[in-house]
Amino acid sequence: MDSRVSELFGGCCRPAGGGAGGALRGRGGAAPGGGGSKAKKKNGRSRGGKANNPPYLPPEAEDGNIEYKLKLVNPSQYRFEHLVTQMKWRLQEGRGEAVYQIGVEDNGLLVGLSEEEMRASLKTLRRMAEKVGADITVLREREVDYDSDVPRKITEVLVRKVPDNQQFLDLRVAVLGNVDSGKSTLLGVLTQGELDNGRGRARLNLFRHLHEIQSGRTSSISFEILGFNSKGEVVNYSDSRTAEEICESSSKMITFIDLAGHHKYLKTTIFGLTSYCPDFAMLVVSANTGIAGTTREHLGLAMALKVPFFIVVSKVDLCSKATVERTVKQLERILKQPGCNKLPLLVNSDDDAVTAAQQFAQSPNITPIFTLSSVSGENLDLLKVFLNILPPLTNSKEQEELMQQLTEFQVDEIYTVPEVGTVVGGTLSSGICREGENLVVGPTDDGKFLRLKVCSIQRNRSACRVLRAGQAATLALGPFDRSLLRKGMVMVSPEMNPTICSVFEAEIVLLFHATTFRKGFQVTVHVGNVRQTAIVEKIHGKDKLRTGEKAVVRFRFIKHPEYLKIGAKLLFREGVTKGIGHVTDLQAITTKENGLEESLGPGQLSF
Repeated sequence: MDSRVSELFGGCCRPAGGGAGGALRGRGGAAPGGGGSKAKKKNGRSRGGKANNPPYLPPEAEDGNIEYKLKLVNPSQYRFEHLVTQMKWRLQEGRGEAVYQIGVEDNGLLVGLSEEEMRASLKTLRRMAEKVGADITVLREREVDYDSDVPRKITEVLVRKVPDNQQFLDLRVAVLGNVDSGKSTLLGVLTQGELDNGRGRARLNLFRHLHEIQSGRTSSISFEILGFNSKGEVVNYSDSRTAEEICESSSKMITFIDLAGHHKYLKTTIFGLTSYCPDFAMLVVSANTGIAGTTREHLGLAMALKVPFFIVVSKVDLCSKATVERTVKQLERILKQPGCNKLPLLVNSDDDAVTAAQQFAQSPNITPIFTLSSVSGENLDLLKVFLNILPPLTNSKEQEELMQQLTEFQVDEIYTVPEVGTVVGGTLSSGICREGENLVVGPTDDGKFLRLKVCSIQRNRSACRVLRAGQAATLALGPFDRSLLRKGMVMVSPEMNPTICSVFEAEIVLLFHATTFRKGFQVTVHVGNVRQTAIVEKIHGKDKLRTGEKAVVRFRFIKHPEYLKIGAKLLFREGVTKGIGHVTDLQAITTKENGLEESLGPGQLSF
């Protein structure tokens, strides 16, 4: 990374850099164990960036989960209660997580505390956390150089609430990368707690089909969970834990969505990215092969769908140091290109991992890069530190607003379970879903919505009574006929008036097409959990489109109507042809148009 870009971001790519909302730079940016003043006298500049940078963080924000505190030494009872209320607010904003910067003024000035003051402040912080049922973990310490004899420190502390009523923080991470890059093996090592033997033993528990075990290639979408408790310790399947025990012990859950790497399973990978609404994506690149096969395509998909991604360079145990460096440089070169415009951040230490997690969530341009091995375990702990600290993208206010809306559940998977009946898996887009609730599901091939009842709910393989917006789960529907269901349907509240359509318009950008894109062309359209072939009926203002051109296009689904929303992201493909866009207009099907009033049965609703 060139120095100009490094300075632009306050030296965030250096171990001396990190901090909440920005690098701990200037005189406060000394490396762990001090040495800031020495570096400054030797080089004439601080370790965090330009010379004479003021020792500041960005001013404290009223919203968000980051709190600055100068000191917390022996507060009065009234002050203590006020501090506890403030902590509750920060935890609520971070959906169960908050970061405290001790030794920092509200305006961001890095003052620092003496050893004794810091010890007393952390003791008070621990008392505050106990009061709200949370635990604290010291993320890192920094020395601030004020040319004084007494060393002064800043401490960054993670406060995490012990979950109550199953409300652990859940982040979804889609796993992308070329075939044979080590995606499933890495997930096996993270979730099982045992290193791989170099021949794929760790991935065997992740495969769902016999042919996957035989070929060693993932062809379907599977889900794996990794938990962290309130103290930041890893909770996984080691020690013979069950999924239910992991959920009970965890304050934060990472749900990995393991996607296929082979090109012939691309439609499954796209469905996983569009339908399961991942918060982040992890692009796995093999150190010995570099950027090969579908790596560029997967990178392009993540960028097109605006999913923040970080990169893991795997199999470093198979390569020389020079080969690993060459692969990293190759990645940095691609990330800096105008099409990507990302800022790579190579993670080499725990300090880098903390910086990366905070910078990554706050700036969409930051792309952390990890180099690790699933066989030797090299740098595996850095990835765990990163995942432990990684904050959610949405705050509590946005979550509350979604929960106030009417219930809408996307159907992504359909199963038949013995003694349970029909089960559907998917994500609750909005509202709240409870056991025993009556919903309607559709649209069917002729545009109808059918009544059903939610018999039970499971989330992360353990029973759950209430499902909230943004959470993924499986719902048991009892004796409901499975043949009436398909992927792409929605289950909604009976009070909702869902808009279904066969014809819609979208503003698109044609990413690639070998010749010209014209009226009558057929493409596979992905909108959320909807995947269906559509025909191009009209290109507004143009006769044809070429690669890179924009237009508003009218599509018609060739099979059956679908439930769409204006503004929804759209991705279409056909062979090498690819394009992205968003839905701008819907030609809604009314009840009379579809002849539903005459064909209603006793168990059917129409709108």
